[in-house]
Amino acid sequence: MGQNVPVRCPACRRQHSFTPPVFPCACGEPLAPPLLRGAAPERITHRTWTDAWVTVRCGSCGRQDQWPQPELGCACGVVLRIPVRPVPRTAPPPATPAAGPGTAPAAGRPSHIPLPRTATPPRPAFRPMTIRTGRDAVTAAALYLKWLGFRDIMQSPERPASGIDLRAPGLVAQVDPTTHPAGLRDVECLWLHGLSASAVSVFFSLAGYDDDARARADALDVPLFVMDLTGTPQPANRPADELITTGA
Repeated sequence: MGQNVPVRCPACRRQHSFTPPVFPCACGEPLAPPLLRGAAPERITHRTWTDAWVTVRCGSCGRQDQWPQPELGCACGVVLRIPVRPVPRTAPPPATPAAGPGTAPAAGRPSHIPLPRTATPPRPAFRPMTIRTGRDAVTAAALYLKWLGFRDIMQSPERPASGIDLRAPGLVAQVDPTTHPAGLRDVECLWLHGLSASAVSVFFSLAGYDDDARARADALDVPLFVMDLTGTPQPANRPADELITTGA
């Protein structure tokens, strides 16, 4: 359902092939934000909750809803906002009548809604959770770590003084839902917590990481993930890629 478009990172010039995530409309139709092909992506340096949503109209029932703005986390640490075609002012074309009993489904219409897959079988596809609040980001990260194989994950109270939002046997994790990229000190503090607990340290950020933080994380083997508002973490360095491959 989502259209695949080429996206070039303006920072490192790396070329990506991006497909927006697909979600069900209230009518049940698979729906993805229509990308504005040929438009340059915007580097996110400041994030607010109000500008992180776009209006999308269902071509089947005509319903308009707010959907997460499509974003792409580049391996260089930059988070990109992918432009979306604005909803036209004219009314959408009438919906195609539903197929009656015994009628074969229309060609090209999926019987299920595809979800992002970031690991090879036999691990099932990760089912993300839409992020609307900072606490949602922590819960989404916990779901992802559970998908990677970590068990007995515990969430800390909101804004813990230690900075550690999630703990599990052999794991400490921090989730940064702020609008600024995580910095060098954030990564080093997380790594020290993991070192003292003999645990893997994993960092999740909505706004990405600055260059010093990424370089230090690579040197310390700290996996870095960038999250978008669909709740789908993307690996931002080599240790993160390796964690996805090996799991817990």
